[in-house]
Amino acid sequence: MPKTEISFEIVEHIGVLSTGSKGWTKELNLVSWNGREPKYDLREWSPEHEKMGKGVTLSKEELDALKGILEKRE
Repeated sequence: MPKTEISFEIVEHIGVLSTGSKGWTKELNLVSWNGREPKYDLREWSPEHEKMGKGVTLSKEELDALKGILEKRE
């Protein structure tokens, strides 16, 4: 089965959560995948943002729900 090419555009860089020993960063960004509406995206990126690890994408509503859950834990 041929590999499907995935296109992405980092619309907004929101922040870096951590940096690994090889320079990869765990980041929260607003990313448009395959030309779709941008979503909040949490994943590891290579230093040049050419490669990425597996991650999680969240809608604004999901991000707000996560924020509420985290605030209750404090």
